[in-house]
Amino acid sequence: MLNKIPKYSFQILLLLLFASFPYACAFTQSSSSANDSVFMFCYFKNNGEDGLHFASSKDGYNWNALFNDSWVLKPLVSKDKLMRDPCIIRGKDGRFHMVWTVSWNDKGIGYTSSADLLHWSPQRFLPVMQNEPATKNTWAPEISYDDKKGFYIIYWASTITNRYPQKDTAAEGKYNHRIYYTTTKDFKNFSQTRLLYDPSFSVIDATIQKDNGRYVMFLKNETRHPVEKNLHVAFAKNITGPYSQPGKSITGDYWAEGPTAIKSGNEWIVYFDKYTLHQYGAVSSTDLVRWKDISDEVHFPEGTRHGTVFKISGEEFQKLKNGKAAE
Repeated sequence: MLNKIPKYSFQILLLLLFASFPYACAFTQSSSSANDSVFMFCYFKNNGEDGLHFASSKDGYNWNALFNDSWVLKPLVSKDKLMRDPCIIRGKDGRFHMVWTVSWNDKGIGYTSSADLLHWSPQRFLPVMQNEPATKNTWAPEISYDDKKGFYIIYWASTITNRYPQKDTAAEGKYNHRIYYTTTKDFKNFSQTRLLYDPSFSVIDATIQKDNGRYVMFLKNETRHPVEKNLHVAFAKNITGPYSQPGKSITGDYWAEGPTAIKSGNEWIVYFDKYTLHQYGAVSSTDLVRWKDISDEVHFPEGTRHGTVFKISGEEFQKLKNGKAAE
């Protein structure tokens, strides 16, 4: 057909096509900016009495509190009714699923879900350690999704009295934690609780990310004497392990806990709570081996405590920002 088009007509057609390119690119960029993703950070303040807080960021470095840093969801379950260490992920079903620490000393965790981060399902107490009567605590639960097997894994730190005896000087008082887990496909039926990670020391605050076919666990060494209180990385081929022995500390000469990680481009950023200094810190890496402390470059709302980072779309963010939390 092209052979039948007059030469001058073909040249005009080409000019029209090239002239339209800048407008097409401008339209694409405009549409993209309207739907750019936003980093969200869910966290608690003080002891977790008032509930869930949100902050947002476009670059992962500068974080701004939403709703004047007031709570968006009040804790209702367990005897203590706390909402510490919140973890939110977007599920395969499109909903946001959240778990949290409900008490300093209990055998379960809190769970709820939401379609818009404002209106939440009735809060439930999940008795994940009910079959271990000697359990002292159930701390810092997290959720990850295993797309290989199509289930969610919920994992947390617990101390079971005399399960892993060691010298009193090594652990934190009466606590000697290991990481345990359960799996679910629907948040209604759960597998039997099992041990996920035992690095041969007291460990808390595990969080798992997928990276190029392997799984990366960021964790806290809770050893008090000789003092550790720092963050490490371990790896596994499967989300349920076995995980490697942790590498050397990735944080500095301060006490750190509550890691949460994102990968932006080729840069990993791990945020954490410098809880004795009442500050939030971060380290970055491009290879998960060499780490740079960027704590002076990140800025969080005052009083931010152990939280989790996740992404939402620009459209979802606008609806959230313009919305009102349910009473």
